[in-house]
Amino acid sequence: MATLEIKDLHVAVQDMQDADATKEILRGVDLTVRAGETHAIMGPNGSGKSTLAYAIAGHPKYTVTSGAILLDGENVLEMTVDERARAGLFLAMQYPVEVPGVSTSNFLRSAATAVRGEAPKLRTWVKEVKQAMSDLDIDAAFAERSVNEGFSGGEKKRHEVLQLSLLKPKIAILDETDSGLDVDALRVVSDGINSYRADGDVGVLLITHYTRILRHITPDHVHVFAGGRIVASGGAELADELEEHGYVRFAGVTT
Repeated sequence: MATLEIKDLHVAVQDMQDADATKEILRGVDLTVRAGETHAIMGPNGSGKSTLAYAIAGHPKYTVTSGAILLDGENVLEMTVDERARAGLFLAMQYPVEVPGVSTSNFLRSAATAVRGEAPKLRTWVKEVKQAMSDLDIDAAFAERSVNEGFSGGEKKRHEVLQLSLLKPKIAILDETDSGLDVDALRVVSDGINSYRADGDVGVLLITHYTRILRHITPDHVHVFAGGRIVASGGAELADELEEHGYVRFAGVTT
């Protein structure tokens, strides 16, 4: 059973106003995500939610100054970005990047080969991809388009969930996957995430501002981020409280 452990994590970035200084963003985050669990992280802009996601994934902009990140007991911080992905971590980005000149089909097969350790058999793979694209209402023609190039916001998010369904990571970190989605796209994307969760041996860390995606994906745990750390935790009812009252009572929390 996969387990992601985050222990007293502190993360800094370079200060944009002083090239010789850094700015601490995360100030002691403790969180454990186990297989079969869905954790929702909610909080205002600038609270550190996305910083947590990128620090786990290994983005070079974010420097872990202290603390630990463990996946099944292994030190994630000693792994390169690609090693983290092969170990079972997956990040669906808030703003997926475009990769001109690389077809979606080639990208997906290369990623699957890296994660699985061998190239999937072509005939089986084509069938697998077609089914996954159909489930997400993605036109088959997108397979031959460059990765995310010219895609709408909703199409990019569906492509992220397509990767999720094909790569089947141990732990999925979804950074505001609901942003920019209309009602229909939100339902389709949520169904794709729920299908992935149905495996039971996977964990989900869902980062969001709003509760609308939580109407489709029921979290086991909800955490409030403020001032670079978790300041409150609860069940799904905490999300309902935030929907009604907002983050006002957490606004002054900075340490």
